[in-house]
Amino acid sequence: MNVYDSGRMADIMRTLGYEETDDPNCADMIIFNTCHIREKASEKIFSELGKFKPLKQARQKEGKDLIIVVAGCVVQAQSEEFLNRAKFVDIAIGPQTYHRLPEMLNKLERKRKQRIIDVEFPAIAKFDTLPQAKSRGVSSFLAIQEGCDRFCSYCVVPYTRGAEYSRSMEDILKEANELAKSGTKELMLLGQNVNAWHGEDKNGNTSNLAKLIEEIAKIDEIERIRYVTSYPSDFTDEMIAMHRDIKKVMPYLHLPVQSGSDVILKKMNRRYTSAQYIDVVERLREACPEIALSSDFIVGFPSESDEDFEQTMELVRKVKYAQSYSFKYSARPGTPAAALSCQVDEEIKTVRLEKLQELLLEQHHDYNAQFLGKSIPVLFDEKAKKEGYLLGHTPQMVNVVVKSDDSILNKIVDVKITKTSATTLEGEV
Repeated sequence: MNVYDSGRMADIMRTLGYEETDDPNCADMIIFNTCHIREKASEKIFSELGKFKPLKQARQKEGKDLIIVVAGCVVQAQSEEFLNRAKFVDIAIGPQTYHRLPEMLNKLERKRKQRIIDVEFPAIAKFDTLPQAKSRGVSSFLAIQEGCDRFCSYCVVPYTRGAEYSRSMEDILKEANELAKSGTKELMLLGQNVNAWHGEDKNGNTSNLAKLIEEIAKIDEIERIRYVTSYPSDFTDEMIAMHRDIKKVMPYLHLPVQSGSDVILKKMNRRYTSAQYIDVVERLREACPEIALSSDFIVGFPSESDEDFEQTMELVRKVKYAQSYSFKYSARPGTPAAALSCQVDEEIKTVRLEKLQELLLEQHHDYNAQFLGKSIPVLFDEKAKKEGYLLGHTPQMVNVVVKSDDSILNKIVDVKITKTSATTLEGEV
């Protein structure tokens, strides 16, 4: 979602005559887009900002200026603290107000010494006023839903992104068609709780994600459809059948579980049990046997015991994941979990995380090993870090690297896999 927002801000600035540059020394404006999910991410922005303060001061000595904008969830959650710690920032905007950048720039020009902050929640207005979307490559993001009503006890999203809001099917299909016409072949639908999407269809009736994807699949240029992030208990039979019946829906799903302990899940306010989660997984695998699953895990949540942690390990052994993201619990100010007295010692968190990641890495390696010697359709969308190599993704969202010139870039080609690791496949076109 943050990558999508950054791209849309770039779209807005292009309508004002700006162009993107990779060199800060050439920039008239620098925009930082921030995340508040974990403490490390929110602290990083203050460190990064400090690097650009001398550049702004040097520009001012030359009689010029460098406009510094900070957008996103850190601003939304810590607006007063933010402006106190970064007094040289010109504009601070929340994730739901970046569409107002043009009027903020006008206001800044009129009142040069006045800093501007805007952290309202006008989600509807944002999508109504954003400029036409353009593809930034063969793979594109499309936000269909924002905000969350689940209020997990550890999570800041409801406070930084606001209540759940679903865009209409008409608006989404319009943007999807625009992206398709400008080169998009793979579309990733985004939402903080994406499978809770309940926008209106063309007749004004409330629809669901399965019906929306069915309509998107009718766009000829779109060859691959993905969606993220899903909430386990929001899966319906119709959504599960979608993975069996709509061939453009890729056999990959990110389905966060967070913990395998029902006691901890209840304290997290996750609104499902480990058995209910496993039931969703089994029904998905029955509908689509080749589906690859990834998940999020939090270790060391307040009061998590050795037994609770072992239940998480047992769930992982039972489900078996192709990919995963695991973290030590990070208390976020203002969330209910941050106020709990039974915080877990950092050393215990570290040991548990290492054990969990060791098991997950072993599963990732085993999952990828099955592709050795097989031919797989891969969509190549960028150059790899290694010179002369390209990076692409399988239908199961596994990274694939091949030695090739740019002739296959932005295309789906068959690749024979010659080498596997826990994170990447290597092969030959």
